[in-house]
Amino acid sequence: MSSDPVISLLRDLVAINSVNPSLVPGAPGEEEIAGAIAARMRQIGMDVAVEEVSPGRPNVVGVLEGRAPGRSLMLCGHLDTVGVDGMAAPFEPLQKDGRGAQDMKGGVAAMIDAARLVTRRGLPAGRLLIAAVVDEEYASIGADALVARWRADGAVVTEPTDLEVAVAHKGFAWCEVETRGRAAHGSRPHEGRDAIVRMGRVLHALEALDRDLQSRAPHVLMGTASVHASIITGGRELSSYPDRCVLQYERRTIAGETPAMVEQEMADLIGTLHARDADFEATARMTVSRPAYEIARDHALPQALARAATRACGAAVAFSAMTFWTDAAALGDAGIPSVLFGPGGAGLHGLEEYVIVEDVLRCRDALALLAEEWCGSK
Repeated sequence: MSSDPVISLLRDLVAINSVNPSLVPGAPGEEEIAGAIAARMRQIGMDVAVEEVSPGRPNVVGVLEGRAPGRSLMLCGHLDTVGVDGMAAPFEPLQKDGRGAQDMKGGVAAMIDAARLVTRRGLPAGRLLIAAVVDEEYASIGADALVARWRADGAVVTEPTDLEVAVAHKGFAWCEVETRGRAAHGSRPHEGRDAIVRMGRVLHALEALDRDLQSRAPHVLMGTASVHASIITGGRELSSYPDRCVLQYERRTIAGETPAMVEQEMADLIGTLHARDADFEATARMTVSRPAYEIARDHALPQALARAATRACGAAVAFSAMTFWTDAAALGDAGIPSVLFGPGGAGLHGLEEYVIVEDVLRCRDALALLAEEWCGSK
């Protein structure tokens, strides 16, 4: 297995630093890995478009045309990873190590090598597109740019699903709360007002909100919504009352929850705290939001993928939902029916991240079978 072309490609991808610069200032971003992928696609025999989304951050789209008219299929994955702080050797392509092997260079390698297999056998009809996009780990500007220029009759996002056909995933909203106090010398409590202590009330309210969200009836696949505090800053020095404290928190959403609902939730939380104490001052805003996504299990695309995956894996595959947000929502919102399917592993965004080699091979084979069936149908 280790000599298979898909595993060789995976090693090459893991060895390239593609940390997202929007998450880690000064990180190199996706330009180098995009170049490597474009070269591999051309080697396969695909027509390749390299499209800069922002300076030094290009999407890569490879196109393979079939021999006759048919449906189009897009296989899509992201090139960026989160940061590597704390990892001993993040870019050494060792088994069970290396940042991004599961999230999601394993899936990217599988979809590119699936195109190699399809090219070798010949695509009977239709059109196969391989899309490698930037910035999924932050604001998904790559997926937004992709759907503005490209279309397909169906898409598979090769995020890690443990070889299950995922037909849904959660959404998220990033929110920011600022509490205000009054700066004063630490020895003069009657002159000061502590913004950090007041943020404690917000944290207490968020904890209560989270308990409420997780006690509600769960979505059949997505489970329950949730909220957690992510980053907090405040204060200037030990001997002063802090006049400002800022909290950033994340609200995970499920189907049926909208950005407007989350904004109202924020307003109600701040309004309740102010009603209890007229001196409580705070503002809240949403900075980024992305919707939950769902496609019907009986839609033709997940059914076709389930058949292909069953053949490749030698056993029936399960239908499921993912807890994390993915670019499938961006594709689906643009009118491209999308599902998720990728190899298993562990350590998403952790210090030890790996992908299962056998799963990468099975994923590659399933995607190739899907392309031949889907694109060959009218």
